[in-house]
Amino acid sequence: MAETTRRPSTPSPLLLLVSALFVAALVTSNIIAGKIADIGPLTAPAAIVIFPLAYLFGDVLTEVWGYATARIVIWSGFLANIIVVLFIAAAIAIPANAHYPDQAAYARILGQTPRLVLASLVAYLCGEFLNAFVLARLKVFTRGRLLWTRTIGSTLIGQGVDSAVFISLAFAGTQPWSLLLVIIRDVWIVKVLYEILATPLTYAIVTALKRWERVDVYDRDTNFSPIPLRSLRLRPREATR
Repeated sequence: MAETTRRPSTPSPLLLLVSALFVAALVTSNIIAGKIADIGPLTAPAAIVIFPLAYLFGDVLTEVWGYATARIVIWSGFLANIIVVLFIAAAIAIPANAHYPDQAAYARILGQTPRLVLASLVAYLCGEFLNAFVLARLKVFTRGRLLWTRTIGSTLIGQGVDSAVFISLAFAGTQPWSLLLVIIRDVWIVKVLYEILATPLTYAIVTALKRWERVDVYDRDTNFSPIPLRSLRLRPREATR
């Protein structure tokens, strides 16, 4: 009898949707981050209008589907960022038409130096994995209660590290530390305030998803390594005859 392999289970459409929103918010924030904006008395990159949404969707992924699922999506976002950077660099490198007058502005706004790209990628990985780890551990500690403590608590740590790592790696040596510390503080404050204001929305999304998906993962025995080497080992193909 012919050999047939077992088909994987169909992924949840809602999980795919939340994952896509997470990656979209992340990639968009990196594209628009070049503009420095004044938000009241605070100074922050223009990406502040959307980047916290990536953390909101990251919170939802970890809270509903668990750390292991969030880890896959975090690495997907990392790969998407690299792909976008490479394609933007390719678009800039293509010779402009003689009648196109904005090549310099196009390259200046969309182009990023290798230092900024590296700073962004390192900060993203540090912040996102810390955010997911803290939220998952707090969920077990609080026995699934007091959702606001883990969404805000994880943001305090994850966003704080993300802001400090990015600003430090991207601008150290080019700007005085007195200014960099102010920017780190202001960006961190804005992100945390964003999370606090979005708490009712997070509650609504999490409650709806848990009810529709009938899933509520607790990471009691989870391997929290960002790169779970054991799970990457090749396994024999499962088959039936």
